Amino acid sequence: MSTDADPRARVFATAIIANVRASGGSVVDVRRDARGHGVADVAAVLLESTDVLLLADSADLARHDLSNPRILTSGVLPDVAPAVAFGLQPGTRPALSLCGTVLAVKDLKAGEGVSYGYTFRTLQDTRVALVTGGYAQGIPRSLGNRVAVGVGDARHPIIGRIAMDVCVIDIGDARVARGQSVVYFGDPEDGAPAIDRWAAESGLTALEIVAGVGLHTRREYVR
Repeated sequence: MSTDADPRARVFATAIIANVRASGGSVVDVRRDARGHGVADVAAVLLESTDVLLLADSADLARHDLSNPRILTSGVLPDVAPAVAFGLQPGTRPALSLCGTVLAVKDLKAGEGVSYGYTFRTLQDTRVALVTGGYAQGIPRSLGNRVAVGVGDARHPIIGRIAMDVCVIDIGDARVARGQSVVYFGDPEDGAPAIDRWAAESGLTALEIVAGVGLHTRREYVR
């Protein structure tokens, strides 16, 4: 059962529409559940706000009971790639943002270990926060000790191994409270960490990361 604290993938319709319009293409590839962005919602937005055709999987169409003469499963070649439509190439607007919630804040003494196997030990007294979001939601486990998240206007590193549903961030003396929102990645123009660092550190492509997150996390569609 999901709660308000569960990680959520926020999908921004305006970004998808802007990317598709700017591409100048006529056929958008929305196969594989629109790479985790939700084919039903993506299709609804693009059919309403653009004149493009959509190339979809027949299984997705049946699962969501989608029927429209502009949604095809064969006979066309997409000229708008998912990486373009969903804002994962330079000059496009990221369409998906992954957010979590602070569950708890605690003090740690110098030398104390964090998470499984204690791959991280504090060098000095500090404060840490337990945050919703782990590898069960598509966050690559290899990103522990390698990337930072956004809390308010500040960046705080993920420390220790990423667990199934949570991770730990080092907040130092920052004012962070239980229930506060955390942004894993999103649109840098909105102050969010960029997914490019995740791709560089994990060895995955940005498209692979957002697809995994979108398929395993509660999605919220923002129009």
